[in-house]
Amino acid sequence: MNALDQVPPEFLHALGTLRKAQCRRELRLAEIPAPARLAPFAVALGAEVYAPGAGTPGTPLHGPAAMALAAASGTEDDGGTELATGRFILLHDPEGSEVWGGEFRIVTYIRAELEPEMGNDEMLGTVAWTWLVEALENHKAPYRAAGGTATRVLSESFGTLSERPGSIDIELRASWTPASSDVRAHLEAWSDMVCTFAGLPPLPDGVTPLTHRRRN
Repeated sequence: MNALDQVPPEFLHALGTLRKAQCRRELRLAEIPAPARLAPFAVALGAEVYAPGAGTPGTPLHGPAAMALAAASGTEDDGGTELATGRFILLHDPEGSEVWGGEFRIVTYIRAELEPEMGNDEMLGTVAWTWLVEALENHKAPYRAAGGTATRVLSESFGTLSERPGSIDIELRASWTPASSDVRAHLEAWSDMVCTFAGLPPLPDGVTPLTHRRRN
């Protein structure tokens, strides 16, 4: 028996819609190993957004991404400046889940490094969650039972690493149940959200930008 014969048609349809997603070209998207214990069937994608190297043509950067490039001072390894990273996991249980409220569940993770002064912003978590909700709404991706956690991560170095500057990251872990097996719009919305964390799209009026710093 072919291995695909054991995969539910609904999950195969969902995979097909993911392949049709039109994600931003600044996003480096690739399949990664999926978690084996969360659901009978799963697929996972990893994404990274890097700042373009000095003198390299690319999409104009706005807000925090532009600040990150300015701080880089045009060194040769600018192309390796990571602005944001994330994971997109699609889970499927043919028998459904009362917790999910359906047969599918999308689990996501996004992380971006900030300037230290942004770490004390009380609205930081609210901003991150708002970007998720707005991305889904803008792409008309119907969903329910959304939940998530925004975390500020402070890193300090000591001893022989004491000269390394401290850093503050924002992490958003979220999940929601898509209304159907057509999850193309959900992946497109998520890819836009990763780029928003990276500072690539123009920021709407009234939204606090996440100010990034260069990773060392």
